[in-house]
Amino acid sequence: MKILVSGANGYLGRGIVKAILDNGNDVIATDFKTSNIDERANKIESDLFEIRNPYEFFGKPDALLHLAWRDGFVHYSDLHIEDLPKHYQFIKSMAESGVKQISVMGSMHEIGFFEGSINENTPCHPTTPYGIGKNALRELTQMVCKQKNIVFQWMRGYYIVGNSKYGSSVFSKITAAVEEGKTEFPFTLGQNQYDFIDYQDFCNQVAVVAGQKHEQGIINICSGRPEKLADRVERFIKENRYNIKLQYGAFPDRPYDSKAIWGDNSKIEKIMSM
Repeated sequence: MKILVSGANGYLGRGIVKAILDNGNDVIATDFKTSNIDERANKIESDLFEIRNPYEFFGKPDALLHLAWRDGFVHYSDLHIEDLPKHYQFIKSMAESGVKQISVMGSMHEIGFFEGSINENTPCHPTTPYGIGKNALRELTQMVCKQKNIVFQWMRGYYIVGNSKYGSSVFSKITAAVEEGKTEFPFTLGQNQYDFIDYQDFCNQVAVVAGQKHEQGIINICSGRPEKLADRVERFIKENRYNIKLQYGAFPDRPYDSKAIWGDNSKIEKIMSM
């Protein structure tokens, strides 16, 4: 397959592009900058929202994997709402021009406050602009794909564990703090339980989903099990042999975070075993 990957130069994009290429697919990788993208990809620097006919511009790809999204870790940023019509118009244009498969990166924050296992039928009540924006784009993308009889895949991402300092997760921030020579890291009590998935596993799951058409709809990109934040962070520090200690209780928990939430991994397990 020839897959167009938007947002390909980002923290997730660069790993996902590599995994797609490793699986034998061709990649057209686009972003504002392309300096961190695998050299095997056809790299095109662009502003997606300024292209009149993106399907033609990017060489008529078989599939779109839409990762592009600004301020993904700034949950109350106004950009999540301001950019929403632009994402919709881009996806709609691709669908109307001839692309046969559309996969988009979603987030478990679409669900809102919830406790327990999330599957594709779990009701969504997002509580932040980030969650609201993603949830709205999911519904719009599903509508467009249904109208055009296009393969629709919504990849609902969970909590990614990686030791790159360029991400915005607590793990990336700890890595950056270690590189700055810090020996203490301010932290919450860490008692909330989340679905953590290692960066490489996350990239591999997304690549496999985008490279097949049989399984469609909402697909959790997850490990399928909950773990206390404190336990996973302590294990992360040990795994990377970091000389840093957590300052428990320095920050309060975010009021909109669930006490225990994880993804139902039955669908992704089925896809990975194909």
